[in-house]
Amino acid sequence: MDDMLKDFVVEALELAVDVEERLLQLERHPDDPDALNAVFRSFHTIKGGAGFMNLPGMVSACHLTENLFDALRTGKTAVTPLAIEAALQASGFVADLLNQLHNGASPESLAPMPPELDRILTDAIEGRQTLAAPIAPAAPAAVAAADAGAAPQAGVDDAEVDWIAFYNAVVPAGMQAAPAPAAATAEPAPPAASQTGPQAISPVSAQPAQAWDGAERRGSSTEARAPEESIRVDAVKLDALLEVAGESVQAANQAAVLLEKLQQFKFDGGAATLMATLSETLGRASRYATELQRATLATRMQPVGRLFQKFPRLVRELARDLGKEVELVIEGAETEVDRVVVDSLYDPLVHMLRNSLDHGIENSDERLAAGKPARARILLKAWQEANSVMIVISDDGRGMDPQRLRSKAVTNGLIAESANLTPTEAYQLVFLPGFSTKEVASSVSGRGVGMDVVKTAVEKHRGAISIDSTLGTGTRFSIRLPIELSIVPTMLVTAAGAALGMPLALVERVVELPETFMHVGGAPVLRDQGLTLPVRSLAASLGYEPGEERVGIVVAAPSPYVLAVSAVDGTADLVIKPLTALSVPGITGTARSAEGELVLVVGLSFLLAGAGLDAYA
Repeated sequence: MDDMLKDFVVEALELAVDVEERLLQLERHPDDPDALNAVFRSFHTIKGGAGFMNLPGMVSACHLTENLFDALRTGKTAVTPLAIEAALQASGFVADLLNQLHNGASPESLAPMPPELDRILTDAIEGRQTLAAPIAPAAPAAVAAADAGAAPQAGVDDAEVDWIAFYNAVVPAGMQAAPAPAAATAEPAPPAASQTGPQAISPVSAQPAQAWDGAERRGSSTEARAPEESIRVDAVKLDALLEVAGESVQAANQAAVLLEKLQQFKFDGGAATLMATLSETLGRASRYATELQRATLATRMQPVGRLFQKFPRLVRELARDLGKEVELVIEGAETEVDRVVVDSLYDPLVHMLRNSLDHGIENSDERLAAGKPARARILLKAWQEANSVMIVISDDGRGMDPQRLRSKAVTNGLIAESANLTPTEAYQLVFLPGFSTKEVASSVSGRGVGMDVVKTAVEKHRGAISIDSTLGTGTRFSIRLPIELSIVPTMLVTAAGAALGMPLALVERVVELPETFMHVGGAPVLRDQGLTLPVRSLAASLGYEPGEERVGIVVAAPSPYVLAVSAVDGTADLVIKPLTALSVPGITGTARSAEGELVLVVGLSFLLAGAGLDAYA
């Protein structure tokens, strides 16, 4: 794919996603002029680029949809469910073509606009409420030409398209070509004699007053072209820049430690002056390295709204297929998180939304009988909490029954019949591979895959997921993820002589441990601020031989506890390198301290899960 086509595909895909969001907004508020104009402009922009790239099928779909929204915004046609459905189908067709190009397909291999899409758009433009009868098939010659990729889509003939205007639409103002002389402009050819029936006439050629010349609507705009304020950079280059920035900070920190050691010696005369200059220079280098690191991190941060905006249509169509009334409410779309997290969360969130719709949400009759509104509500919310980002999916459905979950797990042989589980532990059963409460698998869920994929994807990025549910009221899935994947604020500790780090976001406070503990059920506990908290050894949790541990860290987990360590060595922002060649339970990655010492970083999910419930001090 050449660079120009690649840039067009990336920009057009963003517009296509925005179009779907606007259409669903328009479905809820048909009189919203901003949404009408935004959709019109998006299709118009995509059409201009598609014409320049010689993508006739895309041009045809965008042109006809543009005609539809021109009629909608001028009041010639009302915003009906058919109009919304037609526009969504056009948006989906355009997005499919763009994704094919993105995946390496050649422009010549793309399909023309389907007759069904032509028909539903025409019906919507004419204000019909139902689809017209199927149109007559195209002439064999036309089919052969389309198959060979030698002719443009019907209704967008070369004679009707101003290719110079196409070019001018996608290049800067200083590079635009002069328009062709008026004498060279040919009149559109009349329809062929064989296409005399009303169904056989192309909707574009049947409306010569609206025939697109490549500059019809652009020419009416008096707005000056704004200068470009952003550029596209390959993500691999950003990752490399971030790694270099992180190593620069690490080197600056190590230099500061060495300088501090040097300053313990006495220097006289010129040596003292050089030391003072060296100290100032290293301090400045450290500040610049830190600023470079922060600026580089900012380039990787993206709002989760980029991800969330893909879900309203998914929920709408799945709810329709299941015969349920569901409203998806999105909050906190502006919350920013590392782009790697944004890219990797799509599949997990899709699984969770599908499960919520299929398992959690009742049909309208059940909801009315239970005293609930017929329309269910799913909330997708994100917000920043300390150094983490929280993403929550909650519904007001039937909730989860812990006893039923336990019985199903026993039946499937996933747990022993003698297992005594708390409700919280029973909810965690849904993350076991092969677990499903549905008796018959459907196209939506029930095959026992999905939720285990969700947990694996979350923990891959040093995150954790928890479930809270009330039978008859609803279910809430909470995902906690680090805002930045590569650099994590960390508390440095020593346990059994090993240098370890744990996410600072989970540290509630540090306490001094007594020589002897109270015991409850044979396990040590500590009274802290009126609470009785279990005490667990970090060394024992990770498989080390526990030594003397007189420092405790109160961990802010769903069930708080005290983690016993030998010493707390301070805090630092560490550049985390994930473990790739081996897997160590409880360890998520490695880092270097300011002194250059190797630090093993304890995983967030491991700590939230209790750091090995049977590892007592």
